[in-house]
Amino acid sequence: MTIQQQIETQLQQQFAPAFLAVTNESHQHSVPVNSETHFKVVIVSEQFEGRRKVARHQRVYAALAPQLEGPVHALALHTYTPAEWEQRQGEAPLSPECLGGSKSDALGG
Repeated sequence: MTIQQQIETQLQQQFAPAFLAVTNESHQHSVPVNSETHFKVVIVSEQFEGRRKVARHQRVYAALAPQLEGPVHALALHTYTPAEWEQRQGEAPLSPECLGGSKSDALGG
């Protein structure tokens, strides 16, 4: 099972989301080809009702603790209640371009 599939499965089980999109954005960063290190998660769940953004993110981080301890380097989270998602008309923010360099850039290589 890929890391992306693990993330999707864990979030489905934990949050029973009305909408879930997990996007591997690793190719946009200075990592080897076919890496699974950078992900964008858009999740819509009733479980986020009455919770601030920080609390929502903490719950997602807890659900994905095994992945975050290992292969996942970056996780962009967009957490919404169904009403918030409806207000956004089903649109999540775009991810910014990667501004970081690779380790070899820092070494002059």
